[in-house]
Amino acid sequence: MVRVMARRRVRFTFPEQLITEPLIYNLGRKFEIVTNIRRANVQERVGWVVLELEGDEDEIERGLEWMIAAGVRVDPITGDLIEG
Repeated sequence: MVRVMARRRVRFTFPEQLITEPLIYNLGRKFEIVTNIRRANVQERVGWVVLELEGDEDEIERGLEWMIAAGVRVDPITGDLIEG
């Protein structure tokens, strides 16, 4: 079986009830994905984070589906990501 390694940039937006849940940590552990946080803004009522995910392409896809099922909004990032 050939594993296709991938790198994908996404933005997660968390609703208020999920702000304090360790979803990014669990995503990395459960699906063996490296989660590199590039930007984040977390407040009491809403939070978002821009991540670069690295790992097996199928596992990244499964992980994103898992995040959506948990109630997180997932948006792809296209183009260059400027850190700052």
